[in-house]
Parts: sequence; C-alpha cells; structure tokens
Amino acid sequence: MAISKENREFIDSLIDYYISESQSYKQIAENYLPQIESATDTAFGIIVGCVYSGFLQAYQNQQQTPGLDDMNEFNQIILKRASIIKKSLIEPIKLNNEAEEKSESKNEIKSK
Repeated sequence: MAISKENREFIDSLIDYYISESQSYKQIAENYLPQIESATDTAFGIIVGCVYSGFLQAYQNQQQTPGLDDMNEFNQIILKRASIIKKSLIEPIKLNNEAEEKSESKNEIKSK
C-alpha cells in the first residue's frame, strides 16, 4: 500500500462528498448539451477529475510527489467506487445506501 492512511481517508472523504453532490455536477454537465453526448458520463469525468486534483493537492501540501505505486492505488480506489459514483448520477443515492455500498467496497478490497 503506497498511499498513506491519512491520504487514503482524504480520498475516500472526497469521493463521498462528490457522491453526495453528484446531481449538482450532473446539472453543470447538462448545461453543455448537445455539445456533449452524455451528461452522466461528463459529470462522472468532472467528479473523477476533482478527486484526482484533490489527491495531487494533498501530496503537494505534504511537499511530496505521488509515485507510480500511488497513482496505481489511486486508480484502483476510483475503479472500486466507480459504480457507486455512476449510480449516484443516474439516481441519487440515499446516505444509508451509500454507506452500505462503501462498506461492501471496502470489504471487497480487504478480501483480495
């Protein structure tokens, strides 16, 4: 595990925040229809980009540069949560459902 526990918790909290605000990002994306093909896919990209920016900023604040292992782990975190992010854009997820799915996702990671 390359990403520190603190940075991992920060990334998880960013993802949780953007999931809770996903409909706002979808509305932003909808402003660009018909120039974009999918507001949902565009909003997903915006959210992942924002989380990635936060990830890089956390390293910069610590005067560090993420290495290849860090980047690979970040990508795995996003991949594990991608379906939850996507679902939140299609149909807003209630906080209880989100917590359950996050817990399931963490259990999946631990079992591998």
